[in-house]
Amino acid sequence: MTAVFLGIPTAPPGVGNLRGDRSFPDAARDALRDGQLRANLGHATTTIRGKRAGVVAEVPDWAELREAGRAIKAATMARLDDHLEELERQVTARGGTVHWARDATEANEIVTRLVRATGADEVVKVKSMATQEIGLNEALEAAGIEALETDLAELIVQLGEDKPSHILVPAIHKNRAEIREIFARAIPGVDPDLTDEPRRLAMAAREHLRQRFLRARVAISGANFAVAETGTLAVVESEGNGRMCLTLPQTLITVMGIEKLVPTWRDLEVFLQLLPRSSTGERMNPYTSLWAGVTPGDGPQEFHLVLLDNGRTAVLADEDGREALHCIRCSACLNVCPVYERTGGHAYGSVYPGPIGAVLSPQLTGVEDNASLPYASSLCGACYDVCPVAIDIPSILVHLRAEHVEAQERPTAEALAFRGLARVMAHPRLWRLAQRAAGLGRFLARGRPTLPATLPPPASAWTRTRDLPTPPRETFTQAWAREHGR
Repeated sequence: MTAVFLGIPTAPPGVGNLRGDRSFPDAARDALRDGQLRANLGHATTTIRGKRAGVVAEVPDWAELREAGRAIKAATMARLDDHLEELERQVTARGGTVHWARDATEANEIVTRLVRATGADEVVKVKSMATQEIGLNEALEAAGIEALETDLAELIVQLGEDKPSHILVPAIHKNRAEIREIFARAIPGVDPDLTDEPRRLAMAAREHLRQRFLRARVAISGANFAVAETGTLAVVESEGNGRMCLTLPQTLITVMGIEKLVPTWRDLEVFLQLLPRSSTGERMNPYTSLWAGVTPGDGPQEFHLVLLDNGRTAVLADEDGREALHCIRCSACLNVCPVYERTGGHAYGSVYPGPIGAVLSPQLTGVEDNASLPYASSLCGACYDVCPVAIDIPSILVHLRAEHVEAQERPTAEALAFRGLARVMAHPRLWRLAQRAAGLGRFLARGRPTLPATLPPPASAWTRTRDLPTPPRETFTQAWAREHGR
C-alpha cells in the first residue's frame, strides 16, 4: 500500500491506549489522595527541571535553535505525503519493507503476522510510545508471543503489572523501595539480599535481560526520527538496551508514527541538539543508533517499517490543532506542569499524559471521546515556554475546549450561567443588584478566604473542584466612589 490513504477527510479516529475508563477529574481526584505518589512526582520532576535548565542555559542560540525546530516541523507537515513516499522509496531501495497501518488494529495485525513468520514466540522491545499507543504488547500476548521491555523503567512497569505514567520516565511514580520490591517479587532467581541502591537495581535488571538479548531473534522498536532523503531511522537512548535490540536480532520491526519524519540530514542535526537537552537534561544522548534498510552480514538481515496513522491525518486536517504533531516526545512540558505534578500520568487515561497528551489524545480519538482532557490545565503557559519546538499548547487547549462546547446539542449548565451573567452585566441596575446579592456569600464563608466546597447545586459543580473566593466587603466601584467622593 502507498501513501494514498493519507486522504485527510476519510482518516479514521485513533484507537488503542488513548482513552481512559474514567474522566480526568474523577481519576485525578483519586490520585490527589495518594501522598506517596505526589512525593515521588515532586522529587522527580524537580530534579529533571533543574538538569534541563542547566544545559539549555549553556546554548547561546537556544531561541534560534527552537525556532528552527518549529519551522522544520511546520514545513514537513505541509508536505507530509511527499516525504512519506520518499521515505518508502529509500527504505525499499536499501532492502527494507514498508507497511502502512491505518489504525492500531491494523498495525498490531501487521506486526503479529511478521513475528509469526519468523517462527519466534518472544521478542525484545526498545522503548516506544507508538507501540504503547496501539497496545502492541497485549496484541502479541493474545497471539502467544511474549514481548519483553528492555528499557529499565519500562521493565519496572511491566514486571509490576502497571502502566507507564510519563513519556520519558514511565516509572516516575515509583520510588527505589517500590522498585526493589517489584524486582524481588518478579525477577526469577534475583539476589534475595538485593537492596534499593540504584546501581544494584540496574545490575539486577541487566542480568535478567542479558540472556534475552543474546537469544532474541526478533526485536521491535519505535523511532525518534526518520530521514526521508536517505531512508534512515534514528533511535536515541541512554542505557544501551536499544543498541542491543537494534543490532543483535535477525529481524527488526519498527513501528513509527507518520509525523516522526524529517526531510533531510541537516534537519536531523537540529533535533539531535534539541531533544536530549529537553528530555534527559543531557548535552547529547549516550546512544544514538542510525540504520537504513539492511546491510549484509551486519545487524538484522530483515527490516520492516510500519508507518502508523491512527488518527494523525485527522489532526493534520485541523489548522488550529495540527501543531500538536510537531511533538518530539521530550516530555519537558510534563515536568513543568502543575497539574501533572500533582495527579501523575495515570489520571489522563492515555499513554500520552501531561499537557501534550491533553491536546494530542483528544485530537487522535476525536474530541468528544476525550472531552475532559483539554480542561486538565491551568493555562499557565509553562508548557509552551519549555517546548523545544514551540508548540503553543495553551492555544490548542482553548481551541479544543471551544470545539467541545460547540459540539453540544443542548446548552450546558456553564453555558447557561455565562449567558445569564452576560445579560446581567449588560444592564447596570441588574449588575449592581447582583453584586449586592453576591455579598451575602460572606456569611457562608464565616471569615474564611474562600466559600465552602459543600455549597448546594448548581454552585457545588464549581466549588467541588475549584476555590471560590469570598466576596469582598465592597465592590471596585464602591471603593472608587468612596475614595474619590463620587
